[in-house]
Amino acid sequence: MSTIAIEQSQAGIKPIPILIAFLIAGFVGLFSETALNMALGNLMIEFNVVSSTVQWITTGYLLTMGILIPVSALLIQWFSTRQLFVASLLFSIAGAIVSGMAPIFEVLLLGRVIQAIGTGLLIPLMFNTILIIFPIHKRGTIMGLVGLVMMSAPAIGPATAGLIIEVLSWNWILWLLIPFLAFSLVYGLLFMQNVSELTKPKIDVLSIFLSTLGFGGIVYGFSIAGHKGWGSPLVISTLIIGLMSLLVFSARQFKLDQPMLDLRTLQYPVFTLALLSVSATFMIILSSMILLPLYLQIGLGLSALTAGLILMPGGAINGILSPVAGRVYDIYGAKWLFTPGFIIMLIMLWLLSNVTTETSILMAILLHSGLMIGVTFVMMPLQTHGLNALPKNLYPDGTALINTLLQVSGSIGTALAITIMSTSQNNFLKTVTNPSDSSLASISLTAGVQTAFILGIVLAISGLIMSFFIKQQKEYE
Repeated sequence: MSTIAIEQSQAGIKPIPILIAFLIAGFVGLFSETALNMALGNLMIEFNVVSSTVQWITTGYLLTMGILIPVSALLIQWFSTRQLFVASLLFSIAGAIVSGMAPIFEVLLLGRVIQAIGTGLLIPLMFNTILIIFPIHKRGTIMGLVGLVMMSAPAIGPATAGLIIEVLSWNWILWLLIPFLAFSLVYGLLFMQNVSELTKPKIDVLSIFLSTLGFGGIVYGFSIAGHKGWGSPLVISTLIIGLMSLLVFSARQFKLDQPMLDLRTLQYPVFTLALLSVSATFMIILSSMILLPLYLQIGLGLSALTAGLILMPGGAINGILSPVAGRVYDIYGAKWLFTPGFIIMLIMLWLLSNVTTETSILMAILLHSGLMIGVTFVMMPLQTHGLNALPKNLYPDGTALINTLLQVSGSIGTALAITIMSTSQNNFLKTVTNPSDSSLASISLTAGVQTAFILGIVLAISGLIMSFFIKQQKEYE
């Protein structure tokens, strides 16, 4: 299709209704991603499963998205925007119904996997569509609005879920999602338009298999390392198989005339640096999201609802500032955001590595909020900056690669944080006279959390160094 034909076909596109449809669906989808985390204790009792089993509620979700998102670049070129949008909502609704009605844990897990398919289709489709329908000089602001959704939804999830559990039951977390998902579906059917050009490239089955084995193996290996142990034969073999599959997959993509995931995106230095920096930031986010609730509930002895409420202001600040950061990026560019953002994160993570059992609730709120301010300066503007450096034909591949690396880095960050925390906690208990003393639980866990935040410090330093090399380059319309 010629450039003139494409412009004519997009002349009737109404970007704002399309954006609203994605924001509504994205908010509900990402809310559901973290909402059940607060119900894990209830699920262990109701379904009579251990912690390593119930953790599959999260692991299964990450694993499904890690497998599906790399394939999204291919799906976007085979199916229309409306088809993929409707499919994502139908999967999300079906998953919520199956999970809410689950009589046994296996059915609940199946429902979560179906939900993850919906989210896995929606997120890369949203990014790719935004890049098509909005010009470069507006993308920072628009991606800021997306950041508001992507960060505020998971932030309010735990507190809202804690309240629902106290008043009703965990099933209602899912039942209450269905009306919003249904509204998103109807709104999308009314206003969603087809914006992408369908090239229908040849499907390489081997690439899909290698991608599934590679990304799936890495996510699965790191996800189970926390409770299986890094020396587990299953963990080691899974990580090796995943890594080898990714190497073969990558080599194959460069040889194919029509690759499943075009890795030529990595030939653009700004995109590659942005990809690595965003991955480091997401590792900081995910590791903090698992360390802070543990610290607040065990280290400070607070309830799940109170812990969720303490983390809510940080999410709210992130949501409010995301459009502001996007607007700053549109007007002034990258230099006023990335380096200051990583410096703020570095300071807050250093302070978090010094928390104690005597740290006040107010200080916990301030430190988490400060960390989220740093994240706001970096996360969405940096993704926008990296994707802007790509030519239009590589948008699907760029969005798929970023979102895939986020899932992989998220599982890695979570696994490393838990491992470091557990090791440090055990080392602390070896130094005391009576390790079985229950009064030491809060002190030992806090010691573990202090050490685990060093991971975030290292990641923030690496991001800060990379921010010095992320320069402005040619941007493609």
